[in-house]
Amino acid sequence: MMRRIFATTILGVMGLGVAIAPAVAQDASKQSVFESVALRSGFNPDPYTLQGVSGGDAKAMTQLGVQQTPTGACLGYIDERADHRIELKTYFNYLKLAVESTGDTVLAVRGPGGTWCNDDSSDQDPVIAGEWQPGPYEVWVGSRQDNEFHPYSLQLTQVK
Repeated sequence: MMRRIFATTILGVMGLGVAIAPAVAQDASKQSVFESVALRSGFNPDPYTLQGVSGGDAKAMTQLGVQQTPTGACLGYIDERADHRIELKTYFNYLKLAVESTGDTVLAVRGPGGTWCNDDSSDQDPVIAGEWQPGPYEVWVGSRQDNEFHPYSLQLTQVK
């Protein structure tokens, strides 16, 4: 009887180790908080929509290490991890990321060539648009004020 309990315990512990191993092997810093996507020029549907909830504990300018970008100041509060990861498989002559939310949100993108931030391009909704190089992009949708969290849709479109 004692031998069966010991064998069951050993198998249970080994099974637990196997179940935990895949989670340990993943790099949490490379995972986004919400949805991620890989896109090529000509993607369909256009617009492509990602969703999430804005806000976070980190000041955007501190987290991103920059205060001002060509598209605006890095304002508001974001998560430490990117909300979305977008892998652009091809060059985009034009791509627009536009946030739609009932709250006051900010947008930050870090990828090949630098960091871009925006607040209030379209009323209280941020937009970043232009030419985009292929590669990985981290995207944050933050809240303008601390301790505010707003559901949002992030629209990706090639339409000017």
